[in-house]
Amino acid sequence: MIKLSIINHYAGVLLAVLSVACHADHLVAHRSDSVFGLPDWLNISINHRIRYETLDGQYRAKTNGLPGNGGDQALVFRTLARVRMDLNQFTIGAEMQDSRISLADSGTATNSKRLTTTIANPLELLQAYLEVPVNDIGLKNSQSLLRLGRITMDVGSRRLVARNRFRNTINAFTGIDWQWNYQDQGFRAFYTFPVERRVQGDIRNNHPRFDSERTTTRFWGLDYHQNLFTQTDQGEVFLFGLDREKQKKTVKNLSLYTFGFRVWRKPANQLFDYQLESVYQLGHSRLSSAPSKTLDHVAFFHHAEFGYQSNSVWSPRLILQYDYASGDDSPNDGENNRFNTLFGARRFDFGPTSIYGAFARSNLHSPGLRLKMRPLKSLKTMFVVRGYWLASTADLWTTAGIKGNQAYIGTQIEASLRWQVLSKHLQLEAGVAHLFAGDLMSKAGKGNATYAYSQMTVKF
Repeated sequence: MIKLSIINHYAGVLLAVLSVACHADHLVAHRSDSVFGLPDWLNISINHRIRYETLDGQYRAKTNGLPGNGGDQALVFRTLARVRMDLNQFTIGAEMQDSRISLADSGTATNSKRLTTTIANPLELLQAYLEVPVNDIGLKNSQSLLRLGRITMDVGSRRLVARNRFRNTINAFTGIDWQWNYQDQGFRAFYTFPVERRVQGDIRNNHPRFDSERTTTRFWGLDYHQNLFTQTDQGEVFLFGLDREKQKKTVKNLSLYTFGFRVWRKPANQLFDYQLESVYQLGHSRLSSAPSKTLDHVAFFHHAEFGYQSNSVWSPRLILQYDYASGDDSPNDGENNRFNTLFGARRFDFGPTSIYGAFARSNLHSPGLRLKMRPLKSLKTMFVVRGYWLASTADLWTTAGIKGNQAYIGTQIEASLRWQVLSKHLQLEAGVAHLFAGDLMSKAGKGNATYAYSQMTVKF
């Protein structure tokens, strides 16, 4: 139970942030750069988010001496400060990230999956890059952009490469990224070293430690998309390579080639929309960080969704979804069939992450129904119900560390509300996800789990 002093502290922080946001609303009609007397070529933006979250009922297995029951809580902060200098022939950009955690329970310890650098990464240089536009390469009137340095990326559906949004920290890469566009076609190629997030000591103390590029890990990709039969239907093909050398006992070596395609139609009033994505993985990997032989990696992932948006009151959009991510078929066949989601985001498919994050694209198949509504122009709501099963009972429920001969994990219901209070400057959001225990959870001695959060985001 949260002490009154903690509640007062939390309320004080919210009021302070609200006062800043109210002042920021003055900037709606003006660029913040002009208000602060900055030249036109210099742009500065700040994004601050504060979120309180709680988990009642621990679905994870007991690990590293940590209790496998009870609940967790956290107050997380993320501040992003971005600077762009748009010069005549190029742009220089930089972004600082400060992600911190408070109120973490003593049972939510540092050696588990519950508190990692996905939650806290204080005072870090997230981006520092040179951006050069180059036009008319290959085709006249084509446009392309070359970025060099430390960058963040959203690629395709964001299921394999993403700049994280709900998560309190963001994936970063150091390397080169080239994007080319011509009419309805787009091509992208990148070659990078993923940035390893680091903290000093106990993650709950929020002591900064500079992140570093994983020079023994190389991540590259090719992505091409264009319109298909109509202007509303689009297609995409992609290939990603991830190669990581073994550095120490806790770092798994792997070599993966991930390739696939996606076809989709964007949502529009009184029209059916869809999205189909199939991804395959080949290469070599290991199932755990414990000493073991390298296995042949053969895995796959499929996503399908069909939706319809009505033009009636509240603009409801109903979406039928299904996801399948392969799991390892047998521990003794010399193959690893567990799908690796690379650097993708999962909140928009499987619910909140952070101290919750019950599901990922590994050893899973899940049908679901999602309803989105917009009661007001500034207000969005969402309701989701999804069932979850193991794709292979020979493998783990990877996010929980639970294994059993039962396939049905459980059913999750989720609801969220997002209110854009002050134009583009202040946003409030709240949500809840409740996991009803299925056969696998019950057999492992687990009951229902409930996660809830409320957050405020200020931008100026």
